[in-house]
Amino acid sequence: MNKILLITAGVVGFSIGALNAAPPVIPFLPSPQNISTVPPNGDQNPYGVAFVPEDFKGNGGPLQPGDILVSNFNNSDNKQGTGTTIVRIGADGSFSTFFAGPPHPTGSSGFGLSTALAVLRKGFVIVGNVPSMDGTIATSSPGSLLVIDNKGNLLSMISDATINGPWDMTVDDRGGNNVTAFVSNAFAGTVVRLNLHLTATGVTVRRKTVIASGYQHQGDAVTFVDGPTGLVYDADHDTLFVASTVDNAVYAVQNAEKAKRSNGTGNIIYSDAVHLHGALGMAMAPNGHLLVTNNDVINSDPTQPSEIVEFTATGKFVTQLSVDPAQGGSFGLAVNVKDDIATFAAVDDNTASLLIWTLPVQE
Repeated sequence: MNKILLITAGVVGFSIGALNAAPPVIPFLPSPQNISTVPPNGDQNPYGVAFVPEDFKGNGGPLQPGDILVSNFNNSDNKQGTGTTIVRIGADGSFSTFFAGPPHPTGSSGFGLSTALAVLRKGFVIVGNVPSMDGTIATSSPGSLLVIDNKGNLLSMISDATINGPWDMTVDDRGGNNVTAFVSNAFAGTVVRLNLHLTATGVTVRRKTVIASGYQHQGDAVTFVDGPTGLVYDADHDTLFVASTVDNAVYAVQNAEKAKRSNGTGNIIYSDAVHLHGALGMAMAPNGHLLVTNNDVINSDPTQPSEIVEFTATGKFVTQLSVDPAQGGSFGLAVNVKDDIATFAAVDDNTASLLIWTLPVQE
């Protein structure tokens, strides 16, 4: 049976006048939880969002299935590329700092943790970083992927020529010792596939392949960098969906796990000048629809601020939802389903907070 998750942009209410007592207005959508993502060190600008999977191997660490992790890109002075923390928002409502990184080896005061955030079932967390010396792209470096254990300890860094501004990531993780990670590189306009091998003590890269390239990319004084960002992998069809900000479009790259070389950008499946305003982070809903955020710098529309757009995998617009009345608030997002309940989480960069909706998945 098809399962449907509907995310709508508003609720309808009415009033029958001052002379009669108005009945209570019961909204169709639940109000989202609004939780600050600012840790004790004051880091701001939340980017990545990831759920801890149900079969996560915690082994006594703080992470529990259903918890949400959020990575921070800015430090307490709001300088981009200098954030060092990943915060944990527990399924029970608790809040803590899961990871607090040391100064970056390049000399930057922080790592600048990006939207490239994934929690592996075997008990590891991987997060991208794009560090800057002073909060501008002029002093940035290519960055790397940090491998963190289930207790928040930094184990290793994955870096080489194929990692160049790791801006987002998705994984094909089936619970075994081999995991496929796809990473979008905002500085290079590429997507690299990493074939990872997991042991009890860490993560190693067995093979690296650039499978997509040719996406537009540029430095940006407001957003730091614009380039390929949101990634969603459809394992049933071996297709990787790529949201490219400057191109303002979503592409489909075929044979993503089998490709031995770049397939270029892939085919455009969604290009919408009315509703897309710098396609950014991306996730898949339980019904197979894609949800993409907008950075509001490309094709800006002040009447549609901080929108999340829902569309079908064949490119038909469905609806949209604003997370903030000002522009530039939407970035990372994720969806988790358990027992026919969908939890939808999205950051609001403007207020350094996470919005969480709990919605029934309809049969």
